Amino acid sequence: MSQTPMLRIGIIGTGAIGGFYGLMLARAGHDVHFLLRSEYGAVVERGLQLNSAVHGAVNLAPVQAYQQVDDMPPCDWLLVGAKTTANAELAPLIGKAAAPGAKVVLLQNGLAVEDELRPLLRDDLHLLGGLCYICVHRSAPGVIEHQALGAINLAYHSGPLIDDEARLALAEEGANLLRSTGLDSLAMRNLAQTRWQKLVWNIPYNGLSVLLDADTQRLMGNPDSRALIAGMMQEVVMAAQALGHGMPDSYADKLLAATQRMPDYLPSMYHDFAQGRPAELHAIYEAPLAAADAVGVDMPKVRALHQALRFIQARREA
Repeated sequence: MSQTPMLRIGIIGTGAIGGFYGLMLARAGHDVHFLLRSEYGAVVERGLQLNSAVHGAVNLAPVQAYQQVDDMPPCDWLLVGAKTTANAELAPLIGKAAAPGAKVVLLQNGLAVEDELRPLLRDDLHLLGGLCYICVHRSAPGVIEHQALGAINLAYHSGPLIDDEARLALAEEGANLLRSTGLDSLAMRNLAQTRWQKLVWNIPYNGLSVLLDADTQRLMGNPDSRALIAGMMQEVVMAAQALGHGMPDSYADKLLAATQRMPDYLPSMYHDFAQGRPAELHAIYEAPLAAADAVGVDMPKVRALHQALRFIQARREA
């Protein structure tokens, strides 16, 4: 009997997110190929190193690493861990790395990121959104620090599949692939709702970590910052509800309680500002604010945070 060929998985953007999930997939025995830029030399020399409070110390070496996308083999699944600020450069990379009919999963924060990328992709490609619930950052080239969590929720955005059940089945196929690593993963029906759920956490904690120069423990430990977080969360919940996304009024309280149980964490935007990288202000703030405005919902606290972050970024770039 002939065996089913092993799926080939490509990682576009081997930073903290792409590196973590790619390493976990390779550790589970999958055929994983990593596209790298500045960290290529370090990863070829020393491999990928994961220091995880959950999984222990894991080293992947040798790594199937590539500095040029033209050298990669065509992949059946592509996990895109690059920041949304690099999305204009992604489409050509995805087009070259994707096998016919490939599944492309954007492991990105923010809103409407798939909408902006879809017109630039081939019609045969399936585009999915992947929402990562994880505390992870990169401490050095090829070195990933994992503090907690790791689940991914997947939902179909667009592509050849039209039927809702077929779309859900494909998302479930991706979730099964990720669950084979020992991580939690769920297939979701509604990508927009799933992204709004993630924004309830991302909007306050990402921006306030930069503005107040504080980690989650300090933000949660101060009554003023905690009240500000709760207020922003409620604004996001109200906007999501107005847009027709089911979300209970108590959702903010649920996330506050979950954050209280988390280990101390500095969100990704803090690291972006600290290391002089462009921040994902469009996807995490501008797009949700515009969507809320379109249905007549004002988010004054979120808007003020966005304006403060724009000021900080403009001053840094001047």
